[in-house]
Amino acid sequence: MLERIRIVLVEPSHPGNIGGAARAMKTMGLSQLVVVNPKRFPDPQADWRAASALDVLDAAQVLPDVDAAIADCHWVVGTSTRLRKIPWPVADAKDIAAHVAAQLAAQDDRTRIAILFGREDNGLSNDELRRCNYHLQIPAAPAYSSLNLAMAVQVVCYEIYQASLSEPAVTPWDRTLATSGQVNAMLQAMEQTLTDTHFLDAANPGQTMTRLRRLFSRQQMDETEVQILRGIIKHMGQVK
Repeated sequence: MLERIRIVLVEPSHPGNIGGAARAMKTMGLSQLVVVNPKRFPDPQADWRAASALDVLDAAQVLPDVDAAIADCHWVVGTSTRLRKIPWPVADAKDIAAHVAAQLAAQDDRTRIAILFGREDNGLSNDELRRCNYHLQIPAAPAYSSLNLAMAVQVVCYEIYQASLSEPAVTPWDRTLATSGQVNAMLQAMEQTLTDTHFLDAANPGQTMTRLRRLFSRQQMDETEVQILRGIIKHMGQVK
């Protein structure tokens, strides 16, 4: 199960945090690390902090943006410490870990889950968080609630490892979940059709697409459901 979970570090500024994250992952049985547009990597400081987890570090993928990191993932979680204007489903690390275990148990071996960790100074952007099904928050003392990036990775990986030790009771699904890339393509087609049919004002679209993205993210659609919706959207665009 754990090999299907991807830890994604978005634009980390300090290579030591990348190495520390790799070490945190290995101690909890995770191995799939993706680094998005790092400021310095590879770097000796990353190697030093990784200690005996150099295999995780050496196998890490470096990708240009979040879309590339999650395109083939079926469920995406974004870590965030801030409340947003438009609220998103949110849970703590323990609840997310239980959900991850249930998701992987209900799906086949192709299912991939990504957990995004943002920049050390300002976290994930609003656009990046909108690409997530859930937001994850780590409760901490109000007097000093800021966790180091590698420490945050350790907390989340620990909860995932603990959840993996027990088999959740789930009903297997009959189709593979749609990937982030497939859902995003459907939403882009929907936005274009809504604009073409003048439901959306291209000059002032408001928050309609953000709310629709939140709606479909909550549903965790499978591939067949997305294909049906793509067909409906295409037909709507052809109706005069």
